[in-house]
Amino acid sequence: MSSFEIGVLTFGEISPDPANGRRPAPQQRIIETLEQAELADQVGLDVFAVGEHHRSDFVISAPPVVLAAAAMRTKNIKLTSAVTVLGSEDPVRVFQNFATLDLLSGGRAEIIAGRGSFAESFPLFGYDRDDYADLFREKLDALLAIRASNPADWKGSKHTRELTGLDIAPRPLGELPIWIGVGGTIASAVRTGTLGLPMALALLLGPINQFEHAVALYRQAGADAGHDPTGLRVSINAHGYVGSTSEEARDTMYSAFRVGMRENNHQRGKGFLVPRDAFDAQATAAGGLLVGSPQEVIDKLMTYHELYGVGRAIFHIGYGGMSQANHLKAIERLGTEVASVVRREVGGLAKEKVT
Repeated sequence: MSSFEIGVLTFGEISPDPANGRRPAPQQRIIETLEQAELADQVGLDVFAVGEHHRSDFVISAPPVVLAAAAMRTKNIKLTSAVTVLGSEDPVRVFQNFATLDLLSGGRAEIIAGRGSFAESFPLFGYDRDDYADLFREKLDALLAIRASNPADWKGSKHTRELTGLDIAPRPLGELPIWIGVGGTIASAVRTGTLGLPMALALLLGPINQFEHAVALYRQAGADAGHDPTGLRVSINAHGYVGSTSEEARDTMYSAFRVGMRENNHQRGKGFLVPRDAFDAQATAAGGLLVGSPQEVIDKLMTYHELYGVGRAIFHIGYGGMSQANHLKAIERLGTEVASVVRREVGGLAKEKVT
């Protein structure tokens, strides 16, 4: 593992192109997603992630299938969901799907499990939204039990069946990494720390320091539960774009981002209208967005590292119908102009602490 892992994330949005208003065909968006994975691998990024949605304005409802296709076109990059909406999934099938992906990819599969900020999958698969929190909690416990042993040892609970004594296969090449996606709530951070699992913080909009209390309590909960501090890893997953200059980065990202915020939030209520001045505020050193020139992005990643001890950052690039050309340019800059510098600087800080 590198001193600081950097990756990219897509939800496979089928959003209208900001320039002409046309939406891409689902097949086109899938093909573009695989091109993004291939380039991310070629430029040396560490992680490629895809989200899970079950709506016609997103194309990725089956992350393991898309990631399996990406595995065949990549060699080194880790492949993960972001997130697997575990409350509406069967934990047995989740494990089997990602264990299969692990075998296909030569040990590169991961899971980021989360409650999900969109809830359309619950009625689709016959679950009650009122059970949202309990479903996630129970199914996470079941998934961890499946990972821990085969045959499984899980007695079942209110929403999950007993699995004890069952052979659940295939098994991955090693222990399948399971991160927990957290939106910053204290209870989620504390439970993740208590379980000793790595935490993937999801930042939509807000100040860069908004998770300081949650991260501190996560690490304290992990320590109180007796977990090795080196296993209490933290990542930041945030919208971003690396441009040739600060102005180009902000102009390119904003034209798409405002469309995504308007078009893709209708199931949360009214779409979000993000004025340009509000977006620009989020792009400053005090804001959470990972957008700017290569040096600005490097500086912000180092700030995240200093604030939270973050050892991984996953950029959600292209949100809102950004052109594939611009999407790929940002991935290339991230790999060739940002990643190596951040790894070197973080590695240098680590050596200083040792000495």
